[in-house]
Amino acid sequence: MRRKLAPAEADPNRVHARGNQFPMHHLGRAKATRMFSRRQPAFGSKRSCMAQTPNHHPGQQTNNTFSSGPSVEPEMLIDRYKRGQTHPVSLLHQLAQSLQFHLEIKETVTTGNTTRLIFAFCVLIDGVQYKTGMGPTKKEARLKAAELALHDLLPTLEKEKSQFLNASALPPLLPAKEESFMSGIQPSRFIRERRSPANLQIPNAVKDQLNKLMNSHPQFSACAVTVAAFVMQTSSGCEVVALGSGNYNAKESSSTNGRVVHDSHAVVTARRSLMRFFYQHVLMFYSKTPHLTEKSIFQHNNNNGLLGLKSGITLHLYVNRLPKGATKKPFSMSLNPLSITAWQMNNELGLHLLVEGKVFPVSAFEHCTSKMVSMSAADKITQWQVLGYQGALLSHFMEPVYVQSILIGDSDCEDTRGMELIVIRRTETITFQLPVFYYMMRPQIFMVPPVASDGDLQVTYGFNWSDGDSSIEVVDGLMGKTLDESPFKSGSALASRLCKAAMLHRFKLVAKEAERQDLLATSSYREAKRMSKLYQEAKNVLRAFLLQQGYGSWPDKIMVSDTFNM
Repeated sequence: MRRKLAPAEADPNRVHARGNQFPMHHLGRAKATRMFSRRQPAFGSKRSCMAQTPNHHPGQQTNNTFSSGPSVEPEMLIDRYKRGQTHPVSLLHQLAQSLQFHLEIKETVTTGNTTRLIFAFCVLIDGVQYKTGMGPTKKEARLKAAELALHDLLPTLEKEKSQFLNASALPPLLPAKEESFMSGIQPSRFIRERRSPANLQIPNAVKDQLNKLMNSHPQFSACAVTVAAFVMQTSSGCEVVALGSGNYNAKESSSTNGRVVHDSHAVVTARRSLMRFFYQHVLMFYSKTPHLTEKSIFQHNNNNGLLGLKSGITLHLYVNRLPKGATKKPFSMSLNPLSITAWQMNNELGLHLLVEGKVFPVSAFEHCTSKMVSMSAADKITQWQVLGYQGALLSHFMEPVYVQSILIGDSDCEDTRGMELIVIRRTETITFQLPVFYYMMRPQIFMVPPVASDGDLQVTYGFNWSDGDSSIEVVDGLMGKTLDESPFKSGSALASRLCKAAMLHRFKLVAKEAERQDLLATSSYREAKRMSKLYQEAKNVLRAFLLQQGYGSWPDKIMVSDTFNM
C-alpha cells in the first residue's frame, strides 16, 4: 500500500548548508582538498558549531539552517561515531555542516507487499539518494536510513581522503566554473573539464582493456570506433567489467523466439554485457560453494532479502562519443517545456527514436510502420538512471544498480551541459513518486580523454565482451545476428549471447539456484518481466512523468515479440 505524504511530512528533515554542491557519491579532489587539508577548530571548543538545534533529538523531525561558523574536523566526528558516542542521524547533521553539503532525510513510500504498517525513509546528500530504511515507527525508519547512508558514505570519505593525500604532489586543478542555462534558473553544477587521478583511472582502464582485445583480434579494429564500457571501482582500483561497440539497430524484427538483437548501439551493447556480468555474480552468490559466494560482488540486504552491491563497489560508465539523442549545445534552452516551441522540444529536450542509426523525434513513431525502431541511447541512459541497469528480470533478485559517474571521451563534444540536461534535469524531481528502492540517481558527468581513434562510423557491426569471456563476439547491427567470422559464436543459428533468449536462459538458471519455483513456472519472457512488480511500477511512473512534463510518449515496441519461452 503506497502512503501519500501529508504536507507536514513532505520535507521532514531538510538541512541547508552553504558551499559547493558536489554529489557525495563521488566527491572529487576539489572537495577532498577542503575536507582534509584545512584545519578546523577542535571538537568541543568554543568556536565549534554543531549541526543541531537546542533540545534536538536524533529521532525528531527538524528543519534547520546551519550557521556559517567553523565546524569540527570530519575525522573526529567519524571516530566518535565508530566508538558509539554519536547517533547516526546526528552524525549526518554534523558532517553536513563540517563538509558543507545539502542533507535531507525524507519519508518515502512503501508497497503493497507488506501486511502491516511500515514506514520508509531515505537520506539524500546533494540530491543523491541512498538506500531506503524501513521500520515500524518513523524514528526507527529514520535511524535505519541514516545507518544505511553512513555505511556507503564513510568508505567514500576515506577513499577521497586517500586520493587527496596520494595526489598532493600533482599540480592544482583549474577552478570549477558554475554557469546557468538562463537567468532565474537554479545554477547547475557544470564543470567544463575536471580531471582528477580518480576519474582518469577509468578511461585508462578502458583503453588498456580495449587495446588488449583489439590486439587479439586486429581484423575487427574497425568496429571499435564507437565504444562504451562499464567500469567497477573498488579500493584496489578500476576494472573494466563490460565493453560494447556499435552504431546501429536492426532493420526489422523477423524473430519470434528472442534470438535477434534489436539494438546494437555501443552503450546498449555494453549494458547488456553488464547484465551478463551481473548474472555471473548472482549465480556465484547462490552457488553452494562458499569460495564462489565470497567472490561475488553481491551480498544480501537484510532488510528485504534482495541482493545489493558490496560496500565500497561503485560502477561508472565510459562512452567515447556523446550518446545519440543528447544535445551538444543547449545553452539557450529553457528547462520548462511549456516555455519553448514544440519544434524545439522535439529536437532538443524530447524523447528520440533511432531507425537504422538515424535519430528522429518520438513523434515520428506514428509514421513508422515497417522499420524496427529503438529509443535513443541518451533516453535509455535517462531510464537506467531511474530504474537501474539490471533490468526487469534481474530485479527479481537484486536491488536497482546505478552508475555513479558518466565519462565522455568525445573530442567533438565541448562540454557536458547537453548530457546533464537530457539525463538528469528532465527527471530530477521524480524520486518521491517512485516505489521503494528506486530513485533518480544523479551521476557526475566528466569530460575525459578519448580511448579510441576516429574511424568509419558506417561500419554496421560491433563487438561485445564481459569480464570472464575468452574472446569477443561480433554482431551485425543491421541483422541482429552474430557474424560467421566472429571469434565467439553460440551456435549455427548465430544467435548472439546478448539476445533475449540467452538472457531468459540465464534467468532460469538463477531462479533454479535461488529455489524460486514461481519464476521457474513462468510461461514466457514477457510474463517473467511483468512479474517484477516494483520494476514495472517504477517504469510506468517514469513514462507517465516524462509524458506529463511534455517530453513525449515512450512507445512500446509493437513489432517485437516477447511471448517466447525456452
